[in-house]
Formats: sequence, structure tokens, C-alpha cells
Amino acid sequence: MAAATITLRLTIADPVVGVAYSLQDKANTPVGPRIAGDGPISFDAPATLSDDGRLTGPFVRREGPTRRFVYIAIGTSAGQHASEWSRRAKIDVHDIPADLLAQARQGRVLEVVLPGRARDGGPGCATVRPLQGWRAV
Repeated sequence: MAAATITLRLTIADPVVGVAYSLQDKANTPVGPRIAGDGPISFDAPATLSDDGRLTGPFVRREGPTRRFVYIAIGTSAGQHASEWSRRAKIDVHDIPADLLAQARQGRVLEVVLPGRARDGGPGCATVRPLQGWRAV
């Protein structure tokens, strides 16, 4: 079986209105920044799924031998220079179940729903735990 390109959809359920969000590539460059409105905001990140189930690609970063994650840049980190916020949300992707990865290999998009707010009322940041686990859509 060859490596396959899959899509990881990161959906922020309740982003802070008026704040910029974007994917962040490995060079820390914001990609596809958008200003949040009243509803959820989603980003599709392409990833390469290897034969052994590891994820790599332009947005997938690694930490140690097994941890893989994707960053969502927020506020100034997403290129919104006048923002009061400068944060990143780290979304783990190394723990996506193998059965879902198999569905992604067949063309399904894998989506995770994330909280948009931190305890201080600002954008959720650091390692963000999903509101709903990964699912194939």
C-alpha cells in the first residue's frame, strides 16, 4: 500500500468573533487566515498518511518519536497585527484511530471539533482537547 494524501478538518466550535485564525505551516507562516464570525470556523489541512500509519506533511509537526500535531495560529500569529491575541492551538493527530485513518485513505475527510475559548474568555490555545473526537465525514 502506498502513502496517501488525506484531509484533516479542524473545526473551532466557538471562535472569538473578530479574531484571525489560520493554519500554520512548518515555517510558522500563517496559511489561509480568516476572521471569525458568529459561527464555527474550519480549516482543511492536507496530510500524508504513510503505510505504517504515521502522518506527515506541510502542516504536521512532530515532537519526540510518536507525537504528531497541527497548529492553528490565532491573532497576531495568524497575521492580524492589531489583535490583542497572540496564541496557537496545538491539535494532536497522532492518536487518530486506525479505522478512521483507513476511511481517510479511501477519501473520507477526518474532522475534529475543538473548543474556541480558553478559561480567560480568549481564544483556546496550547494543547486543545476536542469537544468531539475525530470522525469521518
